[in-house]
Amino acid sequence: MREVKLTNTELAAEVSGRLLEFPKYTTQIINLANQNAQGTRPRVVGQMTELFRQFGGKTFEEWDAWYRERKSGALDDAADRIYAMVENLREAVQLIDREMVREWVEDLVLVKTFVGLCFQEAILSKIAQMKGLSFRVSTPAEESRGIDGFIGDTAVSIKPSTYTTKNMLGEHLQGELVLYEKKKDGISFSFNF
Repeated sequence: MREVKLTNTELAAEVSGRLLEFPKYTTQIINLANQNAQGTRPRVVGQMTELFRQFGGKTFEEWDAWYRERKSGALDDAADRIYAMVENLREAVQLIDREMVREWVEDLVLVKTFVGLCFQEAILSKIAQMKGLSFRVSTPAEESRGIDGFIGDTAVSIKPSTYTTKNMLGEHLQGELVLYEKKKDGISFSFNF
């Protein structure tokens, strides 16, 4: 059996007939700007899945014309929102020096790790207490598989509530998901097991 791989760029070119190539790192910056500006949210560009279901054509050219007719100005609105955020990022980048990067690394590696791991253990303990079970934190091998701990025999991954909105994360979680949110007076968390 022969295996063939189409890159995302090749796939897009194959189905649309358009080959867009961007300079290195630019799409990462535009994606970040879009996440902050929310330029491609349904309220700006429309609910794409629903729009595509309504579309009756077959070709990219038909889709392009159909969409533009129904959502006139949406692409420009999205681009304006995102470009404004790119400009904000451009200004912010000018403020970053090595010392700021060093402080950011220290905050991530020391402060956020300590706080996050303390949250995890407290959450594991509370859920175990609620269920009348024991708990334990994960081993390094289990952690590398996306498991933060066990409640009884159930593997658990504990993430901040914003985790589900972060599309950039390539982590594959195993076990049950617990989402937590920091509040002024503590933390709240939710789970479904």
